[in-house]
Amino acid sequence: MKKRYALSIWALVFSLLLACQPKSSETTETSSEQPAEEPVTEQRPSPIETKEGQISGKSIKVQYGSPAVKGRTIWGDLVPYNVVWRTGANEATFVDIPQDIVVEGKSLAAGKYSLFTIPKETGAWTVIFNSDWDLEHGHFQYDEKKDVLRVEVSPVWEPSSAERLSIDVEAPGLVIRWEKLKLPITIQ
Repeated sequence: MKKRYALSIWALVFSLLLACQPKSSETTETSSEQPAEEPVTEQRPSPIETKEGQISGKSIKVQYGSPAVKGRTIWGDLVPYNVVWRTGANEATFVDIPQDIVVEGKSLAAGKYSLFTIPKETGAWTVIFNSDWDLEHGHFQYDEKKDVLRVEVSPVWEPSSAERLSIDVEAPGLVIRWEKLKLPITIQ
């Protein structure tokens, strides 16, 4: 009985040792021939958009999260009036300007800036360029003390509606569109 028990223990130990051995080169070669898995692309409800272009011969790049309307009331509800808005979704929208420009008649030095707005129910909106351009949580980290430039821009309300927020580099400068809003920011 002791011999049978000892043989069983040795058989178990031998089996465990074999199971822990590295795979043979043949097995490794076979597995390396299989196609690599595709990296998982991030699916975001508000995808990151990057737009580049030139206005008055000056290069401008803007990056922002592009939310959709999805049947929601945007102005005065999802985006409240008289409160700083990150002008996009998720991370703060930023503008990269490699040379000095003039925004709505005021000088702005070359650099990277976060772009914020203060929507108003009536009248001009405030457009803000802030030196903290790499904000992970947008307006939650906004610091007014780091504002570099504030300008007033009159919104245009259009009859047609844009489902997704867009910020385009086109005449007269940066043009923000979302829902029925068109906010043309003049750049020279």
